[in-house]
Amino acid sequence: MSESISQVSMRVRGYHLDGYGHVNNARYLEFMEEGRWAFFDEHPRLIKQLHKAGRAFVVVNLNIDYRAAALQGDDLRVLTGIVDVGERSAICHHRIVREDGTLVAQADLTFVLLDMQANKAAAIEGEVREVLLGLVVSKEAFAA
Repeated sequence: MSESISQVSMRVRGYHLDGYGHVNNARYLEFMEEGRWAFFDEHPRLIKQLHKAGRAFVVVNLNIDYRAAALQGDDLRVLTGIVDVGERSAICHHRIVREDGTLVAQADLTFVLLDMQANKAAAIEGEVREVLLGLVVSKEAFAA
């Protein structure tokens, strides 16, 4: 697997479950957010460039495909990486996989960079763009 893909392991706990005994759909958002935080921890240069440029990531769209139920006690891996960088937005891909290799959920999250001073979306340019482009991986790399 590419070093540009971060991986977080987690165990499904009782408080993650809904009344049907499987992980509540909203909890997957939290699992993916944990994956993004890990991604940023593993790529400190990206955060440094964002702060230097006065920018922050802002989520503008999220599409999730739920593929299999996760149950209490399941060990999951949350994989996170950047799969596309455009002029004004980029796409972060998440894949949640059970220990046995079953794909539980996957998502594409579109984000823009917020100019913190102007409080509006900004072009992805300069050193921030260079760093992001250096992290891009294909979705196929998640299955490797």
